[in-house]
Amino acid sequence: MDAWRVQLICLFVYAFFLQGQGNVSGYRTDYVPGLYETRYTEMQVDHFSFTNSDTFQLRYLVNDTFFTKDGSPIFMYTGNEGDIWTFANNTGLLMEMAPRFGAMVVFAEHRYYGQSLPYGEDSFKDPAHIGYLTSAQALADFAVLITQLKGTIPGAENSPVFAFGGSYGGMLAAWIRMKYPHLVAGSLASAASIFQYPGITDCEAYSHVATRTFHRSGVEGCTEGIRGSWDNIQDMGKTEAGRQQLTDIFHLCAPLMANDMRTLVNWLYNLFMNYALLDYPYPTDFLGPLPAWPVKAACQLITNHENIVYGVAAAANLYFNSSGQTACLNISQPYYGGVAWQYQICTEQFEPLCSDGVNDMFPPIPWDLDAISEVCYERWKVRPRPHWAVTEFWGRNISAASNIIFSNGDLDPWSAGCVLKSLSDSLVAIVMEDAAHHLDLRPSNPADPPSVVKARAQEAMIVEKWIQEYHAVK
Repeated sequence: MDAWRVQLICLFVYAFFLQGQGNVSGYRTDYVPGLYETRYTEMQVDHFSFTNSDTFQLRYLVNDTFFTKDGSPIFMYTGNEGDIWTFANNTGLLMEMAPRFGAMVVFAEHRYYGQSLPYGEDSFKDPAHIGYLTSAQALADFAVLITQLKGTIPGAENSPVFAFGGSYGGMLAAWIRMKYPHLVAGSLASAASIFQYPGITDCEAYSHVATRTFHRSGVEGCTEGIRGSWDNIQDMGKTEAGRQQLTDIFHLCAPLMANDMRTLVNWLYNLFMNYALLDYPYPTDFLGPLPAWPVKAACQLITNHENIVYGVAAAANLYFNSSGQTACLNISQPYYGGVAWQYQICTEQFEPLCSDGVNDMFPPIPWDLDAISEVCYERWKVRPRPHWAVTEFWGRNISAASNIIFSNGDLDPWSAGCVLKSLSDSLVAIVMEDAAHHLDLRPSNPADPPSVVKARAQEAMIVEKWIQEYHAVK
């Protein structure tokens, strides 16, 4: 598969060639009426210089139903790469904890996502407009918002603030405690892959965990079948007749051309990664409708077909067309994040992923920094700084930090780049068995594994301890 090694170097940036400008996202953005009040606050576009006085409206959501007394805590979700309503609708832990602590709940939107666009429709126009999209600027937004909330809401002046987040939002939750400890009393960072950077985590680790998750589904022959499917797909893609057959098998919206094969394989690679990411024990509708334990469901479809390519196509259909209402599948549509996240990947959120095809179920795909840099420069006229995040956010040397809970599900591929062992009494790692991507943040469900129920109880006890410590020194 040497020819494909060159073609498959940019697994997550291939959408640059397939998508125009805009704040596109695969997330659902509908909302639950009445649960949160939508508010806006004026925010500097550039917090770190005095030469740009532009401002924009940052959106945030508030529920103060249980905020009852002076000094009650504020629970703030540090928004990540999508519309803030997506995360509010899929995060139940904050509201479930709020009555116990008399907490106000806030969901803050990340700049350049949802409605928080610094330059409106021109936000993605060119590097000069999108160049203020950095994690540091977003953290400063959240810090300023905290200051505003505590300074303007009656009873909030003495309130300890706790940051919550999942995935990239979990990274932000950890980082805001590290960078602004005078504003944030503690953080719950779920699925926060703060170690998934060049030089500190093997790029193959993610693929290994994803493969392990499929193996743990208990469906015999699943990972072996997926591993063998890549050669079959490659062989079919060598001829026009084979590509037409692939078009028909996968019910694609457009006929496959020879130069589409890279896109097809990237699409399937990400399909299996997302299955592992979303392997929840009950039906969900986060990135799209999926059944309970979707990895097992996909594996059953794959192994029930004598022809493995038909099985892989059935798994793709389950993910993208579980309702049966989708006429065809579009392999050119990005999975999530849209243009803004693509830019962040091309600058500082440079988390290397690769596979070896031996210890995982994926084709051998190397990590090629130079090639990815060229893709980014062609699209944005910027090049990644692969080691900047380690410099900016401490790398693995975070022992000087305090009051952060790092929770991770052992089914989640991103756990490979997360904190999996406690580093001190106040840097606490919680590993949840049989749990996928930030499952502890989701609303409680009777199907939750015991490890998740236990983790939520432990998280609440730790937050309670931190609240007591906060008030003890005030």
